[in-house]
Amino acid sequence: MPPQDNQSPDVKNIVLAVVLSTMVLLGWTVVADRFFPTEAPTPVVSTAAPAGDPAVAALPGAAPAIAGPGAILGRDAALAASPRVAIDTPRLKGSINLTGARFDDLVLPSYRQTNDKASPPVRLFSPSRTADSQFAQFGWVGALAPPATAVWTADRPTLTSATPVTLSTTAPSGLVFRQKISVDKDFLFTVEQSIENPGAVPVVLQPFGLVSRRGEAKAAETNVHVGPIGVLQDTLKDSDLEFEKLREEGPQRFTSTGGWLGLTEKYWLAASVPDQKAKIAATFQYAAGQYQADWLADAVSVPAGGRVTSTAKLFAGAKDVDLIDRYTEAGIPRLDKSVSWGWFEVIAKPIFHLLDFLFKFTGNFGVAIIGLTLIVRAIMFPIANKQYESMAKMRLIGPRMKAIQEKYGDDKLRAQQEIMAIYKTEKVNPLAGCLPIVLQIPIFYALYKTLLISIEMRHQPFVLWLTDLSAPDPLTPLNLFGLIAWQPPAMIALGVLPILLGITMWLQQKLSPAQMDPVQQQVFALMPWLFMFFMAPFAAGLQLYWTINNLVSIGQQLYMNRKYPAPATPPSAAVIDVKPNPPKAAPKPAGPKPGAPKPTAGRRRK
Repeated sequence: MPPQDNQSPDVKNIVLAVVLSTMVLLGWTVVADRFFPTEAPTPVVSTAAPAGDPAVAALPGAAPAIAGPGAILGRDAALAASPRVAIDTPRLKGSINLTGARFDDLVLPSYRQTNDKASPPVRLFSPSRTADSQFAQFGWVGALAPPATAVWTADRPTLTSATPVTLSTTAPSGLVFRQKISVDKDFLFTVEQSIENPGAVPVVLQPFGLVSRRGEAKAAETNVHVGPIGVLQDTLKDSDLEFEKLREEGPQRFTSTGGWLGLTEKYWLAASVPDQKAKIAATFQYAAGQYQADWLADAVSVPAGGRVTSTAKLFAGAKDVDLIDRYTEAGIPRLDKSVSWGWFEVIAKPIFHLLDFLFKFTGNFGVAIIGLTLIVRAIMFPIANKQYESMAKMRLIGPRMKAIQEKYGDDKLRAQQEIMAIYKTEKVNPLAGCLPIVLQIPIFYALYKTLLISIEMRHQPFVLWLTDLSAPDPLTPLNLFGLIAWQPPAMIALGVLPILLGITMWLQQKLSPAQMDPVQQQVFALMPWLFMFFMAPFAAGLQLYWTINNLVSIGQQLYMNRKYPAPATPPSAAVIDVKPNPPKAAPKPAGPKPGAPKPTAGRRRK
């Protein structure tokens, strides 16, 4: 089939495929979140672990400490119900429950629940008798281990980065258990456990660690993992540990040497880290409304009159990328995988680090995004220049191509041959415009992931009304820019940036070679306005990137259009001189080879 306009059909098909693939890749998140939300199950309140599941009953604290229907307590009442040791560091506030030695009260004062300055800080841990219960715990399993209700004694009232706290308790068996707890200036606790055996016979016990929460964390996006997570045997376990799978298929069990496991949300992580030389049995499970990730190490023997120690760690805080990377380098294997970079991690992480550098340099995240856009465009300038040069030349030869189509009418094959001859003569590559588009897709998606998951970008302002570039543009004419107390649905809440994005896409099309095929004309004419609605629910930072990218493209197109101006009067079909292809010559008969003897006539017989 010959082209019906001034571009190859293959080009249009590729462009349409790329655009549609991008819409599917990014758009499914919005469509699924808005129209097919996952309903969190109603937590089941229970007083004990389900019968017949020894893994749940084996660990102290594994069964939710909830006393039955109607027994949910307010947080203040739950905190006052047991003695506590305060936690006071620049980035962590809260307390440790001395009943059971649980980490069950933790807030992150550096982060607010919303971008309102009066918003309360983010809470990560809450006592087990509260509606949003989440806690972590370390201890020992065995017949002579202290019970889950044991009350520990602290050697000081407050845990700080400079002052560790030692908890101790004496079991009915006479064994003395201690936990020396220290915390760094960020989010990492170190728990050194010891057992002293004053008895006359050895004792065998197993160290354990767990992270447990009541109910499901809300998944704000479909392609960001929320729930149980771990790295076991140097392999990330996330997609196969969804909340639904644990409810429907039961506990998921693994073995590993070292590693870590826990529960994650988009920005926050609670991870229990055993001794990296210890062999552990890891279990992810659901029981009575409670989700839990726990590990149980091999048994150790405490000799009579002897002492045994083991060391574990607890990460509880924000998934700050640089901090997570430092902890990974310090010996927590692949902790950086807790950040859901997805398929394009190899691009997304460099994009993040460049954005983070620009943000620290400029002090404004919106300016950093503009700087990133300009850097990406500068890197791609040679390729983009070829694209716009090719497009400008296509504008020049467009009238000639149209004239060829008119001249040859139904002779599709001949028209195609002549158009290809023009491409060759004018040195025009109709596929040149596809490469920049293809290269932009992973960059665009990497920026999308960076804005979506990185805690560093959360609640970052730009200018004026753009107070959070990780959220959609809030200013929309549909409610008269906030004068009407009505918030339209996200898919039609066109902010200022999505409108500018649509307008700049429309201007780009006006500067590009016109489409001759009526169907393609309609598709491409609608695309800017469809994308305007399509991009409305996305982060304002992403909208800003695309708009600035469009403006740079418009500038390059204007330059190339001046460099290669279109003819004032297009030629008609009559002046197109296309010589017919010469007929193929008949093959000559094969003659004698050079140097061969001439044939002689045979003699007549007499």
